[in-house]
Amino acid sequence: MKQYQKKLDQLYTEFSSGENGLSTEQAVKNCEKFGRNVITEGKKKSIPVIFLEQYKDFLVLILIIAAIVSAFMKDVESCAVILVVITMNAILGTVQTVKAEKSLTNLKKLSAPTAKALRNGEKVIIPSEEIAVGDILLIEAGDQICADGRLVECASVQVNESALTGESVNIDKDMSNIEGEKPLAERANMVYSGSFVTYGRGKMLVTEVGMDTEVGKIASLIQNASERKTPLQNTLDEFGKKLSIAILIVCAVVFGLSVLRGGKLMDSFMFAIALAVAAIPEALSSIVTIVLSFGTQKMSKENAIIRKLQAVEGLGGVSVICSDKTGTLTQNKMTVRKIMVDGRIIDTDAVDLDDEKVKTMTRAMILCNDSSCKDGVEIGDPTETALINFGTKLGIDTDKVREDLPRISEIPFDSDRKLMSTLHVIDGEKVLYVKGAADVLINRITSSDEEKAVITQRVAELSEKGLRILAFAEKKFDKDTVCPEDEDGLEFVGLIAMMDPPREESKAAVAECRKAGIKPVMITGDHIVTASAIAREIGILDDNSKAVEGHELDAYSDEELVDFVKDKAVYARVTPEHKIRIVKAWQANGCIVSMTGDGVNDAPALKQADVGVAMGITGTEVSKDAASMVLADDNFATIVKAIRNGRNIYENIKKAILFLLSGNFAAILVVLFNSLLGLPVPFAAIHLLFINLLTDSLPAIGLGLEPHSEEVMKRKPRNANESILTRPFLGEIALYGVVIAIAVASAFLMGNKTSAALGMTMAFAVLCSARLFHGFSCKKKGPVIFSKDFFNNKFGLMAFGLGMVFLNSVLLVPPLKGLFKIADMTGMQFAWIYILSFGSMLVIQLIKAIFFTKSEK
Repeated sequence: MKQYQKKLDQLYTEFSSGENGLSTEQAVKNCEKFGRNVITEGKKKSIPVIFLEQYKDFLVLILIIAAIVSAFMKDVESCAVILVVITMNAILGTVQTVKAEKSLTNLKKLSAPTAKALRNGEKVIIPSEEIAVGDILLIEAGDQICADGRLVECASVQVNESALTGESVNIDKDMSNIEGEKPLAERANMVYSGSFVTYGRGKMLVTEVGMDTEVGKIASLIQNASERKTPLQNTLDEFGKKLSIAILIVCAVVFGLSVLRGGKLMDSFMFAIALAVAAIPEALSSIVTIVLSFGTQKMSKENAIIRKLQAVEGLGGVSVICSDKTGTLTQNKMTVRKIMVDGRIIDTDAVDLDDEKVKTMTRAMILCNDSSCKDGVEIGDPTETALINFGTKLGIDTDKVREDLPRISEIPFDSDRKLMSTLHVIDGEKVLYVKGAADVLINRITSSDEEKAVITQRVAELSEKGLRILAFAEKKFDKDTVCPEDEDGLEFVGLIAMMDPPREESKAAVAECRKAGIKPVMITGDHIVTASAIAREIGILDDNSKAVEGHELDAYSDEELVDFVKDKAVYARVTPEHKIRIVKAWQANGCIVSMTGDGVNDAPALKQADVGVAMGITGTEVSKDAASMVLADDNFATIVKAIRNGRNIYENIKKAILFLLSGNFAAILVVLFNSLLGLPVPFAAIHLLFINLLTDSLPAIGLGLEPHSEEVMKRKPRNANESILTRPFLGEIALYGVVIAIAVASAFLMGNKTSAALGMTMAFAVLCSARLFHGFSCKKKGPVIFSKDFFNNKFGLMAFGLGMVFLNSVLLVPPLKGLFKIADMTGMQFAWIYILSFGSMLVIQLIKAIFFTKSEK
C-alpha cells in the first residue's frame, strides 16, 4: 500500500511519530533506518581516466604505433604530427564527457536549505539533510518542500508541482483519504520534494527522504539512463573496426611481399606503416567535430542551443518527436476561449458588452478576482490573470472597475469549498459575487431543474473540448460581512471556459513534421481530455491515432510496448518511468527519438532519448543538464527548424566523408600498386599526413559548410540502424578513388623514370592537387562543373585556394622542400601535375553526368 492510501494513525505507528513530531533520539534512529535526506551520486570517472579512454580506439592505436616507429627511424616530423592529432582528439573527447555529467549536481539544488520542524514538541529550524522520516514539518506560502510527505493539517494549501508533473497550474491539496492507484498529479493529500507552496499553510508528516523521494527516484533514473551514441557515431565506430581489420590484413600482405622480394626487414615494415597511415583518415573525427561546431552556431541564431555536438547529427535522423504540451506546443498562458450566458455558448471574438447578461458576467469575473496585471507583469493565479486579460481584451479598464466598485467583504478561495466570494455595492445595492467549480456552484443556485440540466450539458460540452470551466453566480445582499453560509440561494450568472492555447506556429510545425515523415507524439501530465483537445487542434491526434493515460502502460511489458506505441499519439497523466519506457519503445522500433521537457521529471527521458531537448525559459537546470539541446524560446517550431538544419548538416558530413575516404582509398591503391609491382614506396609518411591534415581538411570543412537546402524536409527520415556507409555510397567512394589513383600512379611512373625521389614527389603532388579538385566533385550527386553550385560556397573556394597555396609552397619554397622530401622538377613535369589532377576531376564529372542525371544537394 502506498503512503497516500494509508490512514494517518497507521503512518504515525509505522514511523514511531505523532502530532508533536519526533524526539531528537527517534529522529536519529529513523535516519539510520530510512536513510538521510540527501541525493547520492553514482561513482564518477576521474578526468585522467576519461582522457586515457579516448585512446581505446584501434585506429588510434595504429597511429600511435606509426608514431613510435617514426621516432625510432628518426622521422621526428611525422611522429610529432601524428601525436598532435590524436592528442587534440583526446582533449576534445574529454571536454565533451566532463561537461555532460551535471544533472545530479543540480538535482541537489532542489532540496531546500532549511525546514521548519516539530522536534520534542517544539518548533525548530533544521538543515534539510537532517530531516528524518516521521518528522512533522510546518509549511506555508513561499516554502520549498524538502521531502515527500502526507498532509496532517491543511488550510487552503496550494502547491506548484511543475518540476515533477510538467503542469504549471497550482494544485489544491487536502487531507482526504484516497483509495486505489492514483498518478502523482492526483494525490491531493501528499506534497513532494522539489515543489513549492504557493498558497495557504499546513503541516506534513515526512514519509520519504533522499533517494526514496520522487526527486530521488528521478535521480536514480538519470543514473541508469544510458546516453546513446548517434547513428553517425555508431557507423564511424563500426567502420573503424572493419577498417582496422582490413588494414592489418593488407599491411601483413604488403609486408610479406616486400620481405619475399628480398627487401630489408625494417624497410618492409616502414612500407606497411606507410600504407596504414595512408588508409587511416586521421582528420575524420576532427572534421566531423568542426562541421558540427559550425552547425551549432547556425542553430543558436535560430534559438536552438546545442549542448552536445553529436545532437546536431542526431537531429538529422529524428523520426519521432515526443513533446511536452505545456509551453512547448502551447503558450503556457491560460486564455479565455468561450463564455456561456443564458444557455448560449459564445466565442470570445463574438462577445457583446451591450448584452446585460454578458456585462454582469464580465463585472463578476473582474471583481471576484485577486490577480492583477500592471505594465505587462501578471501577479496571481494563472486562471485569475486569464480573466483580467480577457477583460482588457474586451476594452474594459479593469482597474477602474475595481476602483469604482471596491470590495467591502470577502471569503477567500478555499480548496475544501472550491469557492470564492466578494461583496460590493453596485447601483446603491449590496451584491455578492461567487466564483468556483461548476459542480459545486450548481448545487447552490436557485435555478429550476431544467435550467440546471442545460448548465450541466453546457459544462459537459465545454469540458469535452479540453476547456477548464469556472462558474459565476450572484445574489442581492443586506449584510456588511460575508460568511460561508451565505454562499447559497445564488442566481446563476454564467460560465467561463479557458485553456492554455496552442502556439500559432505549432500547427504548421506539426504539418511540416508529418510531411518530413516525422511522427509527433504528445506526452503530458495533464488530463487526457485537455491533452487530446490540444493535440487534435494542432494535428498530432487524428482518426488513425489514439490517446491513452500513463497507467495503461503498466499492463504491458517492455517487449509488448514496442507494438503498443505505434498508433498512440497522446499520453496523459504520465510518470517519469512512463516517459523513459515510451522513448525506449520507439527506439526499439528502429526510430531516432527526440524528447522535449522542462521539469525534473523529464530529465531521465531527456537523457535516454537520442536527442533530449530542454526548455530554456521554463526549464529546470536539471532538465537542461540532462538534455543535448536547449530551446531559447521554448517553441516546438524551433525543434523542426533544428531538424531541418540537422538533416542538412548530415548531408554535408556525408559529402565530407565521401571526399576523405575516396581520397584515402586512392592513396591505398597506389601503395598496393607499387607493392605488387615491386616499385619504391610512392609516399613518405609526412606526405600523407600533410594531405590528410592540411590540403584534405580544408576542403572537407568547406563541404561541411555547404549551403542548406529545403529539399531535405521532403524526404523520409533514415532508420536508426541505417549505416552512412551504404553499398551505393561505398561504390562511389571506390569509383572516385580508382580514378584519382590512376592519375597518381601515372605521375609516379612518369617521375620514377628519372628517379624514385621524383616519382614520389610527383605522386604526392598529384594526389594532393587531385583531392583539392575532387572537393568540387563531392558538392552534389550530379555533375557540378557547369552548374551555378560550383561557386555557391565561399568556404569551399577559400579551402581550395589555401590548399593550392600550401601545396605550391611545399613544392617551390626551398626550406619546405627539404622538410617534405621534394625533388627538383622541370617546368613540364610541374605542368603534368595539374594536367593529371584536373583531368581526374573531369573524368569524375563525366561519370556523374552519365550515372547521376538528377542533381541532389
